[in-house]
Amino acid sequence: MEEAVYHVPVLLQECVGGLNVRPGGVYVDVTFGGGGHSREIVRHLDAGGRLYAFDQDADAERNIVPDCRFTFVRSNFRYLKNWMRYYGVEQIDGLLADLGVSSHHLDDGDRGFSFRFDSALDMRMNRRGGRTAADVLNEYPEERLADVFYLYGELRNARRLAAAVAKARVRQRIDTTEALVEVVRPFVGQSREKKELAKVFQALRIEVNQEMDALRQMLLAATELLRPGGRLVVLTYHSLEDRLVKNLMKTGNLEGRRVTDFYGNAECPYRTVNSKVIVPDEAEQSANPRSRSAKLRIAEKL
Repeated sequence: MEEAVYHVPVLLQECVGGLNVRPGGVYVDVTFGGGGHSREIVRHLDAGGRLYAFDQDADAERNIVPDCRFTFVRSNFRYLKNWMRYYGVEQIDGLLADLGVSSHHLDDGDRGFSFRFDSALDMRMNRRGGRTAADVLNEYPEERLADVFYLYGELRNARRLAAAVAKARVRQRIDTTEALVEVVRPFVGQSREKKELAKVFQALRIEVNQEMDALRQMLLAATELLRPGGRLVVLTYHSLEDRLVKNLMKTGNLEGRRVTDFYGNAECPYRTVNSKVIVPDEAEQSANPRSRSAKLRIAEKL
């Protein structure tokens, strides 16, 4: 199947089950990718149901579901509210987000998302414009680059890494994944080399695609759009994403601030559906390595 080649959906049944799909409801999959989750959602809809699926990557359009109940939106999910207004949708019954980078991107040797291939340092999800990873590495001031490594890669040696990049780029522009690996390899422990390199690449990818800002905007828009009883279902893959999602579901805001009413009762527009975070079992983790760091959180709008 094409979707298995492009991207294997993580926790497929748990995600769709978490949406508690009503046959005639309106749903949004903000991370269409290979379309695995979307196809399963559409299967649960009747003629009156509707699914809107977002993806900013042109590659994802190959996987469009040929079904009158399905609408593909080629856009970043940060514009969720704008597009729902465009389609005349005031409220939705559920939203699914499978965050992070897809297996398709990691396996595409031309996109620069993985250090497994020597390729141009691009990392843009939307290749129609914007700053590439090479632009970030070669044009950011050293201090700002250190912040990117520290905030988005959670790398303790962020300053040393940024200094090494700043020194190397004076001699020659860092334009390929292999060139970047050569620069940072002396600063990552040999026993943890793959994990540390993955964090470097993660930090650059998040910065290039402004993923955290987009996630904040999407989560706030979802909270406005969900009708009472609607479900928010989110798969995260690193602590930065997970912290925002957990804060929203537990407190109703992204900062995790506890808001109370006049009587001291906590005010939150959600109730968490799963008391414990859901993770893939050993079989799924073995079959789909991307799933190993996945955490699934589900909440219902009050």
